[in-house]
Amino acid sequence: MSENKLADRSDYSEEQVSGATVIAQALKIQDVKYMFGVVGIPVTEIAIAAQQLGIRYVGMRNEQAACYAASAVGYLTGRPLVVIGGSSERSQETMGAFQEFPQVEACRLYSKFSAQPSSIEAIPSIIEKAVRSSIYGRPGACYVDIPAEFVNLEANVNSIKYVECCLPPPVSMAEMSAVFTAASLIRNAKQPLLIIGKGAAYAQAEEEIRKLVERCKLPFLPTPMGKGVVPDSHPNCVAAARSKALQFADVIVLFGARLNWILHFGLPPRYRPDVKFIQVDICAEELGNNVKPAVTLLGDIKAVIRQLLEQFIKAPWQYPPESNWWKTLREKMKSNKASSQELASKKSLPMNYYTVFYHVQEQLPRDCIVVSEGANTMDIGRTVLQNYLPRHRLDAGTFGTMGVGLGFAIAAAMVAKDRNPGQRVICVEGDSAFGFSGMEVETICRYNLPIILLVVNNNGIYQGVDRDSWKEMLKFGDATTMVPPMCLLPNAHYEQVMTAFGGKGYLVQTPEELQESLKQSLMETAKPSLINIIIEPQGARKSQDFHWLTRSNM
Repeated sequence: MSENKLADRSDYSEEQVSGATVIAQALKIQDVKYMFGVVGIPVTEIAIAAQQLGIRYVGMRNEQAACYAASAVGYLTGRPLVVIGGSSERSQETMGAFQEFPQVEACRLYSKFSAQPSSIEAIPSIIEKAVRSSIYGRPGACYVDIPAEFVNLEANVNSIKYVECCLPPPVSMAEMSAVFTAASLIRNAKQPLLIIGKGAAYAQAEEEIRKLVERCKLPFLPTPMGKGVVPDSHPNCVAAARSKALQFADVIVLFGARLNWILHFGLPPRYRPDVKFIQVDICAEELGNNVKPAVTLLGDIKAVIRQLLEQFIKAPWQYPPESNWWKTLREKMKSNKASSQELASKKSLPMNYYTVFYHVQEQLPRDCIVVSEGANTMDIGRTVLQNYLPRHRLDAGTFGTMGVGLGFAIAAAMVAKDRNPGQRVICVEGDSAFGFSGMEVETICRYNLPIILLVVNNNGIYQGVDRDSWKEMLKFGDATTMVPPMCLLPNAHYEQVMTAFGGKGYLVQTPEELQESLKQSLMETAKPSLINIIIEPQGARKSQDFHWLTRSNM
Protein backbone atom coordinates (compact mmCIF):
# COMPACT_ATOMS: atom_id res chain seq x y z
CA MET A 1 0.00 0.00 0.00
CA SER A 2 2.77 2.39 0.88
CA GLU A 3 4.44 1.68 -2.45
CA ASN A 4 1.20 2.51 -4.32
CA LYS A 5 0.88 5.76 -2.40
CA LEU A 6 4.45 6.64 -3.24
CA ALA A 7 3.80 5.82 -6.86
CA ASP A 8 0.70 8.03 -6.89
CA ARG A 9 2.65 10.89 -5.37
CA SER A 10 5.43 10.41 -7.84
CA ASP A 11 3.02 10.52 -10.78
CA TYR A 12 1.34 13.63 -9.37
CA SER A 13 4.60 15.46 -8.71
CA GLU A 14 5.69 14.98 -12.31
CA GLU A 15 2.73 16.98 -13.66
CA GLN A 16 4.03 20.07 -15.44
CA VAL A 17 2.47 23.48 -16.13
CA SER A 18 3.61 26.14 -18.58
CA GLY A 19 4.41 29.72 -17.70
CA ALA A 20 1.58 30.89 -19.97
CA THR A 21 -0.94 28.82 -17.99
CA VAL A 22 0.44 30.09 -14.68
CA ILE A 23 0.04 33.69 -15.87
CA ALA A 24 -3.53 33.09 -17.02
CA GLN A 25 -4.49 31.25 -13.83
CA ALA A 26 -2.98 33.97 -11.64
CA LEU A 27 -4.96 36.63 -13.55
CA LYS A 28 -8.14 34.56 -13.25
CA ILE A 29 -7.70 34.26 -9.48
CA GLN A 30 -7.30 38.05 -9.27
CA ASP A 31 -10.76 38.42 -10.88
CA VAL A 32 -9.47 39.61 -14.24
CA LYS A 33 -12.32 39.15 -16.72
CA TYR A 34 -11.09 40.94 -19.85
CA MET A 35 -7.84 40.93 -21.77
CA PHE A 36 -7.03 43.17 -24.73
CA GLY A 37 -3.95 42.83 -26.86
CA VAL A 38 -2.04 42.26 -30.05
CA VAL A 39 -0.45 38.82 -29.94
CA GLY A 40 2.91 37.78 -31.30
CA ILE A 41 6.10 36.16 -30.08
CA PRO A 42 6.30 35.59 -27.13
CA VAL A 43 2.80 36.33 -25.77
CA THR A 44 0.43 34.42 -28.08
CA GLU A 45 0.28 31.44 -25.73
CA ILE A 46 -0.72 33.69 -22.83
CA ALA A 47 -3.83 34.86 -24.70
CA ILE A 48 -4.73 31.25 -25.62
CA ALA A 49 -4.30 30.11 -22.02
CA ALA A 50 -6.47 32.99 -20.80
CA GLN A 51 -9.27 32.04 -23.18
CA GLN A 52 -9.13 28.43 -22.01
CA LEU A 53 -9.76 29.66 -18.47
CA GLY A 54 -12.75 31.81 -19.47
CA ILE A 55 -11.05 35.21 -19.62
CA ARG A 56 -12.45 37.18 -22.56
CA TYR A 57 -9.67 38.02 -24.98
CA VAL A 58 -10.22 40.84 -27.47
CA GLY A 59 -7.63 41.00 -30.23
CA MET A 60 -7.00 44.62 -31.21
CA ARG A 61 -5.28 46.07 -34.29
CA ASN A 62 -2.95 48.35 -32.33
CA GLU A 63 -1.31 47.93 -28.92
CA GLN A 64 -2.10 51.54 -28.05
CA ALA A 65 -5.81 50.95 -28.58
CA ALA A 66 -5.56 47.73 -26.54
CA CYS A 67 -4.22 49.68 -23.57
CA TYR A 68 -6.92 52.32 -23.97
CA ALA A 69 -9.57 49.59 -23.96
CA ALA A 70 -8.16 47.90 -20.88
CA SER A 71 -7.94 51.21 -19.02
CA ALA A 72 -11.59 51.96 -19.83
CA VAL A 73 -12.67 48.56 -18.53
CA GLY A 74 -10.77 49.40 -15.35
CA TYR A 75 -12.71 52.65 -14.97
CA LEU A 76 -16.05 50.97 -15.65
CA THR A 77 -15.49 47.93 -13.42
CA GLY A 78 -13.06 49.13 -10.76
CA ARG A 79 -10.25 46.79 -11.86
CA PRO A 80 -7.62 49.10 -13.36
CA LEU A 81 -5.06 48.44 -16.04
CA VAL A 82 -2.36 45.78 -15.69
CA VAL A 83 -0.05 45.52 -18.69
CA ILE A 84 1.53 42.14 -19.42
CA GLY A 85 4.49 42.57 -21.75
CA GLY A 86 6.78 40.01 -23.33
CA SER A 87 10.51 40.73 -23.27
CA SER A 88 13.63 39.16 -24.76
CA GLU A 89 15.19 36.08 -23.21
CA ARG A 90 17.25 36.82 -20.14
CA SER A 91 20.15 34.69 -21.40
CA GLN A 92 20.50 37.11 -24.32
CA GLU A 93 20.51 40.26 -22.22
CA THR A 94 23.09 42.86 -23.39
CA MET A 95 23.68 40.82 -26.57
CA GLY A 96 21.31 42.81 -28.77
CA ALA A 97 18.42 40.37 -28.47
CA PHE A 98 15.26 40.75 -30.53
CA GLN A 99 13.54 43.94 -29.31
CA GLU A 100 15.81 44.09 -26.24
CA PHE A 101 14.85 47.08 -24.13
CA PRO A 102 14.86 47.92 -20.40
CA GLN A 103 11.07 47.61 -20.17
CA VAL A 104 10.77 47.31 -16.40
CA GLU A 105 12.89 50.40 -15.79
CA ALA A 106 11.09 52.40 -18.49
CA CYS A 107 7.65 51.53 -17.13
CA ARG A 108 8.55 52.56 -13.58
CA LEU A 109 8.32 56.18 -14.69
CA TYR A 110 4.71 55.80 -15.77
CA SER A 111 3.18 53.12 -13.57
CA LYS A 112 2.49 52.43 -9.91
CA PHE A 113 4.32 49.10 -10.00
CA SER A 114 6.71 47.55 -12.52
CA ALA A 115 8.44 44.20 -12.07
CA GLN A 116 9.71 41.05 -13.74
CA PRO A 117 9.17 37.75 -11.90
CA SER A 118 12.42 35.95 -11.14
CA SER A 119 10.94 32.55 -11.95
CA ILE A 120 7.69 30.88 -13.04
CA GLU A 121 7.00 30.16 -9.37
CA ALA A 122 7.15 33.91 -8.61
CA ILE A 123 4.54 34.86 -11.23
CA PRO A 124 1.39 34.55 -9.04
CA SER A 125 2.72 36.82 -6.28
CA ILE A 126 3.94 39.43 -8.78
CA ILE A 127 0.57 39.48 -10.55
CA GLU A 128 -1.31 39.74 -7.24
CA LYS A 129 0.83 42.71 -6.23
CA ALA A 130 0.31 44.36 -9.61
CA VAL A 131 -3.47 44.04 -9.38
CA ARG A 132 -3.50 45.14 -5.73
CA SER A 133 -1.27 48.13 -6.45
CA SER A 134 -3.49 49.16 -9.36
CA ILE A 135 -6.64 49.45 -7.23
CA TYR A 136 -5.30 50.60 -3.84
CA GLY A 137 -5.05 54.36 -3.22
CA ARG A 138 -5.37 56.41 -6.40
CA PRO A 139 -5.95 53.79 -9.14
CA GLY A 140 -3.29 53.48 -11.80
CA ALA A 141 -1.59 51.23 -14.31
CA CYS A 142 0.93 48.53 -13.37
CA TYR A 143 3.35 46.55 -15.52
CA VAL A 144 4.44 42.90 -15.36
CA ASP A 145 7.33 41.91 -17.63
CA ILE A 146 7.49 38.30 -18.85
CA PRO A 147 10.80 37.02 -20.29
CA ALA A 148 10.25 35.12 -23.53
CA GLU A 149 11.52 31.81 -22.18
CA PHE A 150 8.98 31.85 -19.30
CA VAL A 151 5.97 31.51 -21.60
CA ASN A 152 6.60 27.95 -22.71
CA LEU A 153 8.94 26.92 -19.93
CA GLU A 154 7.33 24.34 -17.66
CA ALA A 155 7.48 23.89 -13.91
CA ASN A 156 6.23 21.27 -11.51
CA VAL A 157 2.61 22.01 -10.77
CA ASN A 158 3.19 21.48 -7.04
CA SER A 159 5.82 24.22 -7.01
CA ILE A 160 3.30 26.89 -8.03
CA LYS A 161 1.67 28.62 -5.07
CA TYR A 162 -1.19 30.81 -6.24
CA VAL A 163 -2.09 33.87 -4.18
CA GLU A 164 -5.71 34.48 -3.21
CA CYS A 165 -7.54 37.36 -4.83
CA CYS A 166 -6.51 40.60 -3.18
CA LEU A 167 -8.99 42.23 -0.83
CA PRO A 168 -11.01 45.25 -1.97
CA PRO A 169 -9.26 48.57 -1.36
CA PRO A 170 -9.41 49.66 2.29
CA VAL A 171 -11.84 52.50 2.96
CA SER A 172 -10.29 55.47 4.73
CA MET A 173 -12.18 58.39 6.27
CA ALA A 174 -11.29 62.03 6.80
CA GLU A 175 -10.36 63.53 10.15
CA MET A 176 -13.52 64.62 11.94
CA SER A 177 -12.11 68.04 12.78
CA ALA A 178 -11.60 68.66 9.06
CA VAL A 179 -15.15 67.45 8.33
CA PHE A 180 -16.55 69.91 10.90
CA THR A 181 -14.56 72.76 9.35
CA ALA A 182 -15.68 71.85 5.83
CA ALA A 183 -19.33 71.70 6.85
CA SER A 184 -19.01 75.09 8.53
CA LEU A 185 -17.44 76.64 5.42
CA ILE A 186 -20.27 75.30 3.25
CA ARG A 187 -22.92 76.65 5.64
CA ASN A 188 -21.36 80.11 5.60
CA ALA A 189 -20.74 80.28 1.87
CA LYS A 190 -22.45 83.08 -0.03
CA GLN A 191 -21.84 81.54 -3.45
CA PRO A 192 -21.07 77.82 -3.03
CA LEU A 193 -20.27 75.32 -5.78
CA LEU A 194 -19.69 71.56 -5.85
CA ILE A 195 -17.40 70.18 -8.56
CA ILE A 196 -17.89 66.48 -9.31
CA GLY A 197 -14.80 64.88 -10.77
CA LYS A 198 -13.85 61.61 -12.40
CA GLY A 199 -12.61 60.40 -9.01
CA ALA A 200 -16.16 60.62 -7.63
CA ALA A 201 -17.45 58.58 -10.57
CA TYR A 202 -14.76 55.94 -10.07
CA ALA A 203 -15.52 55.81 -6.33
CA GLN A 204 -19.20 55.11 -7.17
CA ALA A 205 -20.24 57.96 -4.89
CA GLU A 206 -23.31 58.92 -6.94
CA GLU A 207 -25.91 58.15 -4.27
CA GLU A 208 -24.09 60.11 -1.59
CA ILE A 209 -23.41 63.13 -3.82
CA ARG A 210 -27.01 63.28 -4.98
CA LYS A 211 -28.22 63.20 -1.37
CA LEU A 212 -25.86 66.05 -0.48
CA VAL A 213 -26.95 68.12 -3.50
CA GLU A 214 -30.63 67.66 -2.78
CA ARG A 215 -30.47 67.97 0.99
CA CYS A 216 -28.46 71.19 0.88
CA LYS A 217 -29.84 72.55 -2.44
CA LEU A 218 -26.32 73.20 -3.71
CA PRO A 219 -25.33 73.99 -7.32
CA PHE A 220 -22.96 71.48 -8.90
CA LEU A 221 -20.71 71.34 -11.93
CA PRO A 222 -19.44 68.03 -13.37
CA THR A 223 -16.05 67.67 -15.00
CA PRO A 224 -16.12 65.87 -18.38
CA MET A 225 -16.05 62.34 -16.94
CA GLY A 226 -17.95 63.39 -13.83
CA LYS A 227 -21.03 63.88 -16.01
CA GLY A 228 -23.91 61.64 -14.99
CA VAL A 229 -22.82 61.08 -11.37
CA VAL A 230 -25.80 63.33 -10.80
CA PRO A 231 -27.88 63.54 -13.99
CA ASP A 232 -27.08 66.45 -16.31
CA SER A 233 -30.81 67.14 -16.35
CA HIS A 234 -30.89 67.75 -12.57
CA PRO A 235 -32.14 71.29 -11.76
CA ASN A 236 -29.03 71.96 -9.66
CA CYS A 237 -26.62 71.24 -12.53
CA VAL A 238 -25.01 74.51 -13.64
CA ALA A 239 -22.87 73.13 -16.48
CA ALA A 240 -24.48 75.61 -18.87
CA ALA A 241 -23.03 78.45 -16.75
CA ARG A 242 -19.63 76.84 -16.19
CA SER A 243 -17.39 79.90 -16.58
CA LYS A 244 -19.65 82.08 -14.45
CA ALA A 245 -19.90 79.44 -11.71
CA LEU A 246 -16.13 78.98 -11.52
CA GLN A 247 -15.34 82.67 -11.70
CA PHE A 248 -17.58 83.88 -8.88
CA ALA A 249 -18.00 81.00 -6.43
CA ASP A 250 -16.58 81.84 -3.00
CA VAL A 251 -16.46 78.26 -1.63
CA ILE A 252 -15.79 75.33 -3.96
CA VAL A 253 -15.89 71.68 -2.92
CA LEU A 254 -13.79 69.38 -5.13
CA PHE A 255 -15.02 65.78 -5.13
CA GLY A 256 -12.25 63.80 -6.82
CA ALA A 257 -11.41 66.63 -9.21
CA ARG A 258 -7.88 67.94 -9.70
CA LEU A 259 -7.00 71.61 -10.04
CA ASN A 260 -5.20 70.94 -13.30
CA TRP A 261 -5.64 72.44 -16.78
CA ILE A 262 -9.22 71.14 -17.02
CA LEU A 263 -10.15 73.34 -14.04
CA HIS A 264 -7.72 76.13 -15.02
CA PHE A 265 -5.42 75.37 -12.07
CA GLY A 266 -7.79 77.10 -9.64
CA LEU A 267 -6.21 80.46 -10.43
CA PRO A 268 -7.48 83.94 -11.37
CA PRO A 269 -8.93 85.22 -13.65
CA ARG A 270 -10.96 82.02 -13.92
CA TYR A 271 -11.55 82.11 -10.13
CA ARG A 272 -11.86 84.69 -7.41
CA PRO A 273 -8.51 85.44 -5.74
CA ASP A 274 -10.09 84.74 -2.33
CA VAL A 275 -11.98 81.55 -3.26
CA LYS A 276 -11.87 78.84 -0.59
CA PHE A 277 -11.34 75.28 -1.83
CA ILE A 278 -12.41 72.19 0.07
CA GLN A 279 -10.51 69.27 -1.45
CA VAL A 280 -11.80 65.71 -1.13
CA ASP A 281 -9.36 63.18 -2.57
CA ILE A 282 -8.00 59.67 -2.04
CA CYS A 283 -4.47 60.84 -2.89
CA ALA A 284 -2.58 62.91 -0.29
CA GLU A 285 -0.10 64.15 -2.90
CA GLU A 286 -2.92 65.83 -4.82
CA LEU A 287 -3.98 68.00 -1.90
CA GLY A 288 -2.73 71.58 -2.22
CA ASN A 289 -1.58 71.40 -5.83
CA ASN A 290 -1.56 74.90 -7.40
CA VAL A 291 -3.77 76.44 -4.70
CA LYS A 292 -3.61 76.08 -0.93
CA PRO A 293 -6.98 74.63 0.13
CA ALA A 294 -8.97 75.95 3.06
CA VAL A 295 -9.73 72.37 4.12
CA THR A 296 -8.43 68.98 2.98
CA LEU A 297 -10.48 65.83 3.39
CA LEU A 298 -8.23 62.87 2.70
CA GLY A 299 -10.04 59.59 2.21
CA ASP A 300 -12.38 57.49 0.14
CA ILE A 301 -14.71 59.96 -1.58
CA LYS A 302 -17.82 57.93 -0.91
CA ALA A 303 -17.00 57.59 2.80
CA VAL A 304 -16.04 61.25 3.19
CA ILE A 305 -19.29 62.48 1.63
CA ARG A 306 -21.17 60.28 4.09
CA GLN A 307 -19.28 62.06 6.87
CA LEU A 308 -20.33 65.43 5.44
CA LEU A 309 -23.93 64.26 5.07
CA GLU A 310 -24.02 63.30 8.74
CA GLN A 311 -23.23 66.92 9.66
CA PHE A 312 -26.17 68.20 7.63
CA ILE A 313 -28.48 65.51 8.94
CA LYS A 314 -27.62 66.35 12.56
CA ALA A 315 -28.05 70.07 11.92
CA PRO A 316 -30.17 70.53 8.79
CA TRP A 317 -29.23 73.38 6.46
CA GLN A 318 -30.15 74.41 2.93
CA TYR A 319 -28.66 76.97 0.62
CA PRO A 320 -31.46 79.45 -0.25
CA PRO A 321 -32.82 78.50 -3.70
CA GLU A 322 -33.86 82.13 -4.38
CA SER A 323 -30.47 83.66 -3.55
CA ASN A 324 -28.80 86.18 -5.84
CA TRP A 325 -26.18 83.52 -6.65
CA TRP A 326 -28.81 81.11 -7.94
CA LYS A 327 -30.42 83.95 -9.85
CA THR A 328 -27.10 84.85 -11.53
CA LEU A 329 -26.40 81.23 -12.47
CA ARG A 330 -29.90 80.64 -13.86
CA GLU A 331 -29.74 83.78 -15.99
CA LYS A 332 -26.39 82.75 -17.44
CA MET A 333 -27.63 79.22 -18.08
CA LYS A 334 -30.67 80.56 -19.89
CA SER A 335 -28.53 82.90 -22.01
CA ASN A 336 -26.01 80.22 -22.98
CA LYS A 337 -28.70 77.67 -23.81
CA ALA A 338 -30.42 80.25 -26.03
CA SER A 339 -27.16 80.90 -27.90
CA SER A 340 -26.61 77.20 -28.47
CA GLN A 341 -30.21 76.71 -29.53
CA GLU A 342 -29.91 79.55 -32.03
CA LEU A 343 -26.90 77.89 -33.64
CA ALA A 344 -28.62 74.50 -33.61
CA SER A 345 -31.69 75.87 -35.39
CA LYS A 346 -29.75 77.22 -38.38
CA LYS A 347 -31.02 75.71 -41.64
CA SER A 348 -27.92 76.39 -43.72
CA LEU A 349 -25.91 73.53 -45.20
CA PRO A 350 -23.43 72.08 -44.48
CA MET A 351 -24.63 71.66 -40.89
CA ASN A 352 -22.76 73.11 -37.91
CA TYR A 353 -21.73 71.23 -34.76
CA TYR A 354 -24.70 72.40 -32.72
CA THR A 355 -27.25 71.32 -35.32
CA VAL A 356 -25.67 67.86 -35.42
CA PHE A 357 -25.53 67.37 -31.67
CA TYR A 358 -29.04 68.64 -30.96
CA HIS A 359 -30.47 66.16 -33.46
CA VAL A 360 -28.33 63.36 -32.03
CA GLN A 361 -29.39 64.20 -28.46
CA GLU A 362 -33.06 63.89 -29.40
CA GLN A 363 -32.64 60.18 -30.19
CA LEU A 364 -30.02 58.95 -27.74
CA PRO A 365 -31.20 56.25 -25.30
CA ARG A 366 -30.96 57.45 -21.70
CA ASP A 367 -28.78 54.51 -20.71
CA CYS A 368 -26.34 54.65 -23.64
CA ILE A 369 -22.63 55.02 -22.98
CA VAL A 370 -21.22 58.04 -24.80
CA VAL A 371 -17.58 57.94 -25.89
CA SER A 372 -16.15 61.14 -27.35
CA GLU A 373 -12.87 62.47 -28.69
CA GLY A 374 -11.76 65.27 -30.92
CA ALA A 375 -11.30 69.00 -30.47
CA ASN A 376 -14.52 70.90 -31.18
CA THR A 377 -16.36 67.59 -31.53
CA MET A 378 -15.60 66.64 -27.93
CA ASP A 379 -15.89 70.12 -26.42
CA ILE A 380 -19.18 71.08 -28.08
CA GLY A 381 -20.61 67.58 -27.82
CA ARG A 382 -20.02 67.59 -24.08
CA THR A 383 -22.23 70.66 -23.66
CA VAL A 384 -25.12 69.24 -25.70
CA LEU A 385 -25.11 65.46 -25.26
CA GLN A 386 -26.61 64.64 -21.88
CA ASN A 387 -25.54 61.94 -19.41
CA TYR A 388 -28.07 60.64 -16.94
CA LEU A 389 -26.13 57.79 -15.33
CA PRO A 390 -22.67 57.57 -13.72
CA ARG A 391 -19.71 56.18 -15.66
CA HIS A 392 -21.63 56.50 -18.92
CA ARG A 393 -19.23 59.00 -20.49
CA LEU A 394 -15.68 58.28 -21.62
CA ASP A 395 -13.52 60.92 -23.27
CA ALA A 396 -9.93 62.04 -23.75
CA GLY A 397 -9.62 62.87 -20.04
CA THR A 398 -6.76 64.49 -18.17
CA PHE A 399 -4.15 64.05 -20.89
CA GLY A 400 -6.47 65.06 -23.73
CA THR A 401 -5.15 62.07 -25.65
CA MET A 402 -6.40 61.58 -29.19
CA GLY A 403 -6.86 57.99 -30.33
CA VAL A 404 -8.72 56.75 -27.25
CA GLY A 405 -12.17 56.71 -28.83
CA LEU A 406 -12.50 53.33 -30.52
CA GLY A 407 -10.56 51.50 -27.81
CA PHE A 408 -12.82 53.04 -25.15
CA ALA A 409 -15.91 52.17 -27.21
CA ILE A 410 -14.83 48.54 -27.61
CA ALA A 411 -14.25 48.26 -23.86
CA ALA A 412 -17.61 49.84 -23.04
CA ALA A 413 -19.36 47.53 -25.49
CA MET A 414 -17.74 44.43 -23.96
CA VAL A 415 -18.86 45.45 -20.47
CA ALA A 416 -22.33 46.39 -21.75
CA LYS A 417 -22.81 43.01 -23.45
CA ASP A 418 -22.07 41.23 -20.17
CA ARG A 419 -23.88 43.54 -17.76
CA ASN A 420 -26.74 44.99 -19.74
CA PRO A 421 -27.44 43.27 -23.07
CA GLY A 422 -29.17 45.68 -25.42
CA GLN A 423 -27.34 48.74 -24.12
CA ARG A 424 -25.80 50.83 -26.91
CA VAL A 425 -22.44 52.56 -27.10
CA ILE A 426 -22.36 55.83 -29.06
CA CYS A 427 -18.83 56.80 -30.11
CA VAL A 428 -18.65 60.42 -31.28
CA GLU A 429 -15.45 61.13 -33.22
CA GLY A 430 -13.97 64.09 -34.97
CA ASP A 431 -12.66 63.08 -38.40
CA SER A 432 -9.08 63.72 -37.31
CA ALA A 433 -9.52 61.75 -34.08
CA PHE A 434 -11.07 58.86 -35.99
CA GLY A 435 -7.88 58.60 -38.03
CA PHE A 436 -5.83 57.68 -34.97
CA SER A 437 -7.52 54.31 -34.48
CA GLY A 438 -9.87 53.85 -37.43
CA MET A 439 -8.69 50.31 -38.17
CA GLU A 440 -10.30 49.21 -34.90
CA VAL A 441 -13.54 49.28 -36.92
CA GLU A 442 -12.46 45.79 -38.03
CA THR A 443 -12.24 44.77 -34.35
CA ILE A 444 -15.73 46.13 -33.76
CA CYS A 445 -17.11 44.13 -36.69
CA ARG A 446 -15.15 40.98 -35.83
CA TYR A 447 -16.76 40.83 -32.39
CA ASN A 448 -20.05 42.32 -33.63
CA LEU A 449 -20.15 44.92 -30.88
CA PRO A 450 -23.18 47.19 -30.23
CA ILE A 451 -21.41 50.39 -31.25
CA ILE A 452 -22.66 53.30 -33.34
CA LEU A 453 -19.81 55.48 -34.60
CA LEU A 454 -20.59 59.10 -35.44
CA VAL A 455 -17.76 60.75 -37.39
CA VAL A 456 -18.30 64.52 -37.36
CA ASN A 457 -16.47 65.38 -40.55
CA ASN A 458 -15.26 68.96 -41.04
CA ASN A 459 -12.38 67.98 -43.33
CA GLY A 460 -9.66 68.84 -40.87
CA ILE A 461 -8.05 69.29 -37.49
CA TYR A 462 -10.07 72.08 -35.84
CA GLN A 463 -11.03 73.37 -39.30
CA GLY A 464 -10.71 72.27 -42.92
CA VAL A 465 -11.67 73.48 -46.37
CA ASP A 466 -14.39 72.45 -48.79
CA ARG A 467 -13.81 70.45 -51.97
CA ASP A 468 -13.77 73.49 -54.29
CA SER A 469 -11.21 75.32 -52.15
CA TRP A 470 -9.07 72.18 -52.05
CA LYS A 471 -9.05 71.90 -55.86
CA GLU A 472 -8.27 75.59 -56.18
CA MET A 473 -5.25 75.33 -53.85
CA LEU A 474 -3.79 72.44 -55.83
CA LYS A 475 -3.75 74.59 -58.98
CA PHE A 476 -0.94 76.63 -57.42
CA GLY A 477 1.36 73.82 -56.35
CA ASP A 478 1.85 70.56 -54.51
CA ALA A 479 -0.35 69.74 -51.50
CA THR A 480 2.70 69.61 -49.22
CA THR A 481 3.35 73.31 -49.77
CA MET A 482 -0.11 74.68 -50.52
CA VAL A 483 -2.53 72.88 -48.19
CA PRO A 484 -2.76 74.26 -44.61
CA PRO A 485 -1.38 71.75 -42.06
CA MET A 486 -4.74 71.27 -40.35
CA CYS A 487 -6.60 70.26 -43.54
CA LEU A 488 -7.64 66.70 -44.37
CA LEU A 489 -9.03 65.34 -47.63
CA PRO A 490 -12.47 66.94 -48.12
CA ASN A 491 -15.61 64.81 -47.79
CA ALA A 492 -13.70 61.57 -47.14
CA HIS A 493 -15.98 58.52 -47.17
CA TYR A 494 -15.30 57.19 -43.68
CA GLU A 495 -18.54 55.22 -43.76
CA GLN A 496 -16.92 52.91 -46.30
CA VAL A 497 -14.43 51.77 -43.66
CA MET A 498 -17.38 50.26 -41.79
CA THR A 499 -19.02 48.69 -44.84
CA ALA A 500 -15.68 47.19 -45.88
CA PHE A 501 -15.82 44.99 -42.78
CA GLY A 502 -19.51 44.12 -42.95
CA GLY A 503 -21.10 46.84 -40.82
CA LYS A 504 -23.62 49.50 -41.84
CA GLY A 505 -22.35 52.79 -43.23
CA TYR A 506 -24.18 56.06 -43.87
CA LEU A 507 -23.10 59.34 -45.47
CA VAL A 508 -25.32 62.20 -44.29
CA GLN A 509 -25.39 65.89 -45.18
CA THR A 510 -28.76 67.13 -43.88
CA PRO A 511 -30.60 67.01 -40.54
CA GLU A 512 -33.21 64.72 -42.08
CA GLU A 513 -30.57 62.25 -43.29
CA LEU A 514 -28.90 62.35 -39.87
CA GLN A 515 -32.17 61.66 -38.05
CA GLU A 516 -33.08 58.76 -40.34
CA SER A 517 -29.64 57.12 -40.30
CA LEU A 518 -29.40 57.35 -36.50
CA LYS A 519 -32.89 55.92 -36.16
CA GLN A 520 -31.97 52.98 -38.40
CA SER A 521 -28.69 52.45 -36.56
CA LEU A 522 -30.43 52.31 -33.19
CA MET A 523 -32.97 49.83 -34.55
CA GLU A 524 -30.23 47.67 -36.10
CA THR A 525 -29.06 45.37 -33.30
CA ALA A 526 -27.27 42.78 -35.43
CA LYS A 527 -24.50 45.00 -36.81
CA PRO A 528 -22.41 48.02 -35.79
CA SER A 529 -22.88 51.26 -37.74
CA LEU A 530 -20.87 54.29 -38.80
CA ILE A 531 -22.54 57.58 -39.72
CA ASN A 532 -20.26 59.98 -41.59
CA ILE A 533 -21.69 63.44 -40.91
CA ILE A 534 -20.53 66.19 -43.28
CA ILE A 535 -20.45 69.58 -41.52
CA GLU A 536 -19.30 73.12 -42.25
CA PRO A 537 -15.47 72.99 -42.58
CA GLN A 538 -15.08 76.34 -40.83
CA GLY A 539 -17.58 75.55 -38.08
CA ALA A 540 -16.49 76.43 -34.55
CA ARG A 541 -17.69 76.86 -30.97
CA LYS A 542 -19.92 79.72 -29.97
CA SER A 543 -18.18 82.75 -28.50
CA GLN A 544 -16.43 81.92 -25.22
CA ASP A 545 -15.83 84.11 -22.18
CA PHE A 546 -12.24 82.82 -21.99
CA HIS A 547 -9.88 81.37 -24.57
CA TRP A 548 -9.03 77.70 -24.18
CA LEU A 549 -5.65 77.11 -22.53
CA THR A 550 -3.28 78.89 -24.96
CA ARG A 551 -4.40 81.37 -27.55
CA SER A 552 -3.53 80.39 -31.10
CA ASN A 553 -2.42 82.89 -33.72
CA MET A 554 -4.47 81.12 -36.39
